[in-house]
Amino acid sequence: MKYLWTEDRGAGFHFWKLVNQHVFQGQMVVESKLSNQGLLDAIRGLRPEPDDMYYIAFDIVYDNMDIVNKLLELQQLISKYPKQIVLLDVTCFEYIILSFSHLIEWTGTGKKDKIEMRKHILSALNNHKIELEKIENRKTLDYLMGFKRFSTERVLEAITYELTDSDVWSVKGDSMGECWCQDCCVLVNPKKSHCGLGNMSGTEKIDILLKDEEANRIISRISAAECYNTHNHWKIKNRRKRV
Repeated sequence: MKYLWTEDRGAGFHFWKLVNQHVFQGQMVVESKLSNQGLLDAIRGLRPEPDDMYYIAFDIVYDNMDIVNKLLELQQLISKYPKQIVLLDVTCFEYIILSFSHLIEWTGTGKKDKIEMRKHILSALNNHKIELEKIENRKTLDYLMGFKRFSTERVLEAITYELTDSDVWSVKGDSMGECWCQDCCVLVNPKKSHCGLGNMSGTEKIDILLKDEEANRIISRISAAECYNTHNHWKIKNRRKRV
């Protein structure tokens, strides 16, 4: 069996289920462990069967020591089964949305100050951490200094939620807003809804999101592992036939 385990719940969990459905034809069992601790506990007790593959979506940020400590233990546990457990290179679900190249265009958000801050924050994000020294914009720095407990993940969540604050584009609730994955509607009164789209199917929209740079980078890690395992399985099978 193939499993995708995530710490995400709600909209983030919905996103991973869409990845499974649209990219991997529903071949994986997608499960939420509800928190990074829950994910760690689940892997601690894991004993994979020979044909099992596990893909782990653990949010990685390097300015939160609790997460770093959990990550170190997680990497140790994964090292016992390097061919069967793959740690995905994920910052967080919200970063996938925030960095989406069509985010501002699609949502039609008019929050010019947050749009500007998004640009500076994305340019300062390097190796799972916002490098404050790279930000020169005063308003952005003031915004970041306003967090009582600053961390990269907390900032990415906050600004993503502000830029997707309409119900139809929300990524904060139990699932992603309907405009992310449902067919576009024909609006009788466009003023009642922020929308930068014309007429697109839900499948087309999800396809564009999942092929965007950050989502595609993460998903490609799964695809590469799948191709490697399929190739190895083919070689072993054919070796046995020759014997």
